Amino acid sequence: MTLKLSVVDQLPIHAGGDGAGATRHATRLAQACDQLGYHRYWIAEHHNTPSYASPCPEILIGHIASVTERIRVGSGGVMLSHYSPYKVAEMFKMLATLYPNRIDLGIGRAPGGDDLASAALAYPGKYRDAASFEMQASQLAGFLNGQLPPDHPFSSLRLMPEGPHAPQQWMLGSGGGSAALAGQLGMGFALALFIGTHERPVSIFEQHRQARKEAGHTGESSEMLAAAVICADSAEEARFLAASHTYWKVVAFRHGIRESIRSPQDALDGRAKMSPSDQAYFDETLASMICGTGQYCLENLEQLSRHYGVDEISVVNVTHDFEARIRSYELLAAAGDMGAATPPLHSAA
Repeated sequence: MTLKLSVVDQLPIHAGGDGAGATRHATRLAQACDQLGYHRYWIAEHHNTPSYASPCPEILIGHIASVTERIRVGSGGVMLSHYSPYKVAEMFKMLATLYPNRIDLGIGRAPGGDDLASAALAYPGKYRDAASFEMQASQLAGFLNGQLPPDHPFSSLRLMPEGPHAPQQWMLGSGGGSAALAGQLGMGFALALFIGTHERPVSIFEQHRQARKEAGHTGESSEMLAAAVICADSAEEARFLAASHTYWKVVAFRHGIRESIRSPQDALDGRAKMSPSDQAYFDETLASMICGTGQYCLENLEQLSRHYGVDEISVVNVTHDFEARIRSYELLAAAGDMGAATPPLHSAA
């Protein structure tokens, strides 16, 4: 199969920068990836996280779509627990109308932030936890597909703007918990290998396909992987660059500290001061990333593609320095012979 490569952008705040700079970097990266031949550009959602500058992907999607030409643009994803399904449906119906056949709506059940942020987003109501996600996702699909049951209290609502254009619908998950639900609702499923280091069996996609079939959905099933990938001119350099995000994950996931992204050397110095347990988690996390030359990374992604039986992989790349990050996407595109429309852009203004 021919492997399609896509992008998930978490909008990291790079060295010495701020949130405004991160949005400018996202614009540059999206334009570069559009010209380099990447298939999709998805924007993540995080709240109260100093290292990531994307609390509202739906706004940035419209901007990115307006300054690119070909690449599909979407959310990776909207954290649905915070929002009204009707409002999300309206926002993405508008985006799909403005940019026909280019908008994706990816949703997830995680909060994308801490408890305080979740409480503030729900205020003055109460935060709806993951237990409500199935109901919300079902309602969202019903609005977008015009298929709410006749006895549903919102079945008479009209989704504006009316017309034929609608976003592609995807559900995101870091394990198998959402795969069957996505299939039941006719949504594509994206498996996030870059979240956590636990085993993700091939059967996750089989669950998605079986649920889709049992629900009577026709057409080809949409599925993809999302993996952490850092390309550089050598394997040593790639692993060195990867230390920044690896250190961030250790302190965030094991200690609840969401700090700014350190330089690679600072991250390695920090690892040397960690407990043996944290050092082991650091090494395990680094090993879960694909780091190396463009050709090495591409070969590993092709192997993952064959193993899981999917033809698309989205690449997540967080580095301390933005130029190293955009260079990584260039190297991977060059290895994949994706047919860049222009010369490399990592040194562009």
